[in-house]
Amino acid sequence: MKAPVLRRGRTVWLGKSNARNQYPVLRGQHDVEIAIVGGGMTGAMVAEAFTRHGVSVAVVESARVGMGSTAASTALLLQEPDYDLEALTRKYGRNKAKRIWTLGQEAAADFVDTLTRLNIKCDLDERPSLYYTLAADRARLLQRELRKRREARLGGEWLDARALQRAAGIRGDGGAIRTSGNAQLNPLQACTGLIDAAAKRGAAIFERSTINRIRSIGDGVRLYSARGTVDAAQVVIATGYATKYFRPLAGKFRMRHTYVLATNRIGMLARRRLGMGKVMLWDTERPYHYVRWTPDHRLLLGGADHPVKRGARRERQFKEATSALRDYFEEMFPVLRDVGIDRCWEGLFAMTPDSLPYIGPHRRYPKHAFALGYGGNGMTFAALAARILVEQWQGITSPDHALFAFNR
Repeated sequence: MKAPVLRRGRTVWLGKSNARNQYPVLRGQHDVEIAIVGGGMTGAMVAEAFTRHGVSVAVVESARVGMGSTAASTALLLQEPDYDLEALTRKYGRNKAKRIWTLGQEAAADFVDTLTRLNIKCDLDERPSLYYTLAADRARLLQRELRKRREARLGGEWLDARALQRAAGIRGDGGAIRTSGNAQLNPLQACTGLIDAAAKRGAAIFERSTINRIRSIGDGVRLYSARGTVDAAQVVIATGYATKYFRPLAGKFRMRHTYVLATNRIGMLARRRLGMGKVMLWDTERPYHYVRWTPDHRLLLGGADHPVKRGARRERQFKEATSALRDYFEEMFPVLRDVGIDRCWEGLFAMTPDSLPYIGPHRRYPKHAFALGYGGNGMTFAALAARILVEQWQGITSPDHALFAFNR
């Protein structure tokens, strides 16, 4: 299951001095109840959840734990899906759309509670998000979206143009929906902390071990790497998207590159001139832009998502996208023209047609469960996937499962 490169460039998380456990290469034969392919945030959340319920687990990661898309994340923990409530209501109806949003709220809270309960040091910082627009015509649409949310009792507060400027330093004719209960963190530290917690409960963790084949055996499956095997009652595929091994599923995903700029550290006077408080920002444009602070007073500026391109076209797209990001944010925050950019990077992620992940079994693959296609809500949906997959393993049935099934 060799995968394409999930990250390009050196992110700010890799620059942190972070002592981490080293895990061995898969060698020999191992027997567990649940085998998890993928050691990113989803694999880590799923491993933690299963081991918490006393299930024996093995995690097999082709590189190093957390070093793929997780290390490229800007780690905005948002309860809102990429699709607005109004858009999901048109597609699935009012009750299902409300339930999807409620599950997002619960998953974001579960994620925070898990990190807090395990005392994982990852710069976890709960703060509100502002879903904003700078245009008056889009502000009217955004107000309509807020009315829909309030009718569904999902909360939210309207900020007019003046209030938005006070909260975030943004000048314009638009406004924003302020949502409480979101958070930001260091994704690499969170991921490795969750894996370490699973390992302390007895999970077998293997790094630098590519799974080349999965075969049905008796009542379970056998996973093969170059030097070892894992027998399990069930395998969870937590690779983020359908790898070449699952080619028949590839049509359900659109692969995208996202881009991030990290500014140099911003001094106190410049931060005052910039005006962005302790909030996270994302806008109504598609693809959207997003912004957050780091603990050492940098801004992470993301967005400009594009379909995947290869070779020289990828190089050109990287330069064009990061340049467009810089232009956009320097116009929004003129102070940044004097701050400078320290580094930039690119991440790979999968989108589904409705922005929701696929979680659970697929009829084509017995004894398999999947957790794929998170869009921009990887951490939130990782927590939701962990919950759903444990419930399905326990034999619990719920209408919630159908909302994220392959045949929805």
